[in-house]
Amino acid sequence: MKVLLDENLDQRLRGSLGAHEVFTAIYKGWAGLKNGHLLNASEADGIEVFVTGDQTLSFEQNLQVRSLAIVVLSTVEWRMLQKHLQKIIVAIHNATPGTFQSVDCGTFSRKKRQT
Repeated sequence: MKVLLDENLDQRLRGSLGAHEVFTAIYKGWAGLKNGHLLNASEADGIEVFVTGDQTLSFEQNLQVRSLAIVVLSTVEWRMLQKHLQKIIVAIHNATPGTFQSVDCGTFSRKKRQT
């Protein structure tokens, strides 16, 4: 599948998604594009799956009219994503046009634990 990683995701994810053809928004020259424009550019380029950490995207976009699928990760933190690569790969593999999937990779908090 032809996959696009949003600019909010760590670039290291690109080389960790198996046999999929993976691009980054930055590589494509689409850094800074807002969600609707980014999705339009992606579809015009033949992207099949858009992977992002933007939790609000599903509320902002009408996915039923889209020719790509969206996979939203619960975190953008690389240390956490590394532990869930297989779940991310499966979500991409199972993605179908016009759908939205969430992948729970845990959440990152900068709050200090109280001891």
